[in-house]
Parts: sequence; structure tokens; C-alpha cells
Amino acid sequence: MKPLAEKEKDAGRFTRARMPPRERRVRVTQATTTADKHGGGYLPFAIDVRWGDEWHQNDIVGCAYLKTGALFVKRGDEYRPASVLLGKSAEAVAGVCTPGAKERA
Repeated sequence: MKPLAEKEKDAGRFTRARMPPRERRVRVTQATTTADKHGGGYLPFAIDVRWGDEWHQNDIVGCAYLKTGALFVKRGDEYRPASVLLGKSAEAVAGVCTPGAKERA
């Protein structure tokens, strides 16, 4: 969240981008990792924001891969590397942040 806050701090007051929130908080939405379609374990997270007195939940949702440190955020129906939040172009990555098929007994 620090790189995102720094990017927003550098933005001018007269911009078409939305104003940065007064405060953010990160919530890990699941206590254990889930295996994705490729077998990698991830933890889903959500970032809540506050502009005034009220918190708005799930402003940003995504997942973190603990072994690699990779972060992905949801844009529409797809997950992209979290670098898109910093204005970098990144293609959607298939199969991340999506639970794999359950094994049949």
C-alpha cells in the first residue's frame, strides 16, 4: 500500500483521477491458503477505503501468493498484477486467484 499512497501523494489536485482516500486498511479474507488451477497457494485479500466517516469495503480485491510474493488485483472479471494500481500496463493472468478443481475420491 505504500507505493500506491506515494503515487497518489504525487498526483496534482487538478486531475481527472479520483481523489485518494483518507485512509486504507487491508483485510485477509481467508485464514488458510487455497490452491489455484496451477497448484500455487494464495490468500485472498480486500482493501477497504475511507474518505469521510464511513468505510467502503472491497474497494480493491485480490490475492497474494505467499511463496513468490506475487500480488494480483481484480479488474472486471480478470486478475492482473498489482502493478496496474501504479499505472503500469499489465495483461490479465489466467488461472490465478481462482480455486483449482477439487479432486474426486
